[in-house]
Amino acid sequence: MIPLHNQALLLSSKIAGTLLHHINPAGWRTPTIATITRSAIHSTASKRFLPSQRVKPIAAQPVGSVLQKSCSVLQHFCTRQHETVDPYVLLEGELRHIYQDIREEIELATNHPELGRIATYYFDGQGKALRPMITILMAKALHSDRPITKGQRQIAMISEMIHTASLVHDDVIDQSFARRGKPSVNVLWNQQQVAQAGDYILAVVSMMLARLQHNDVTLILSEILADLVQGELMQLDTKETENERFAHYFARSYRKTASLIANSLKAVAVLTGVGERTAEISFQYGRNLGLAFQLVDDLLDFVSSAEAMGKPAAVDLKLGLATAPVLFACEQFPELNAMIVRRFRGEGDTERAYELVHRSEGLEQTRFLARKHCAEARRLASQFDQSPYQQALVVVCDFVLNRMK
Repeated sequence: MIPLHNQALLLSSKIAGTLLHHINPAGWRTPTIATITRSAIHSTASKRFLPSQRVKPIAAQPVGSVLQKSCSVLQHFCTRQHETVDPYVLLEGELRHIYQDIREEIELATNHPELGRIATYYFDGQGKALRPMITILMAKALHSDRPITKGQRQIAMISEMIHTASLVHDDVIDQSFARRGKPSVNVLWNQQQVAQAGDYILAVVSMMLARLQHNDVTLILSEILADLVQGELMQLDTKETENERFAHYFARSYRKTASLIANSLKAVAVLTGVGERTAEISFQYGRNLGLAFQLVDDLLDFVSSAEAMGKPAAVDLKLGLATAPVLFACEQFPELNAMIVRRFRGEGDTERAYELVHRSEGLEQTRFLARKHCAEARRLASQFDQSPYQQALVVVCDFVLNRMK
């Protein structure tokens, strides 16, 4: 039987928007973990390794040892010459009023004060504005000698608005009690009001898209909304076989998280007027960064406190979701398979699954996979012309990985 971590590494590297509807992991040739690890390191370093430098065959080393050594090599390439570039300092002017401008867009479109208050609740300026920051960085990296256009900034705002609308809907579905270190919207308002507020944010997004008057960009950003809905519905499904679960997990992670970043960057590239190849590189950079972000998020759900995260911990298990740490842990503890099928609804399932994940190599394997995707994002960013903004795209990968510390 092919080990699950091998399938996971291959699946995560293969899944992109065009593949999500036709995933057939059984039809893919799966190399050993040593082969995949060498490939990841090779692409990260952009040079050949001597035979003596390569990872030994899997038969000669346990999986944990291979992962540990591979991660240390990947980390070496993640801490080179880019530490001095701070993306937020670099974009201080462009980001300074981003939340204020979003609030104005939302408030101007309604004469219902309460709706405006609910819809702007999370746009209080306390968020990291990660998605707008990455979007503007990409716009600047593609043309570092030009100021960003109004349309590019609108795409950056739209990326944050779509993300926040999804959080509002998630809070209703998950019955969250905290978000970003403060009471969630469904604690302060009733579910009907909150659900309508989430829809309203998306309605404002639609108006902003219409004003851009760019059909290609509208189609690209509309794909995000379609992916978000499908990703949410995928959370309701449970797959029977182990391989199907990994394919399902990565497709869901792309749709719920990576699609937003990838398509926002593709949209800003298209609006910039670059060629198809550059737009695709922008998309793939965002896809890899988004998958890494979701992997780290799933890891933090097991290793961070509620206070550190600003939201409840271990919430995925309580929602019946099997994320990467659990799926990896199944290889060592097959009893998790039955818990996954019944969505951790048996007595003591949540506590037992949490314990087994911590006893397994699932957390380390998830870390490795996140680093691999960030390494690929770095490689893609290196293909843009050198500039402080291009270097900052590399630094963003550190931001994502540093959340694991």
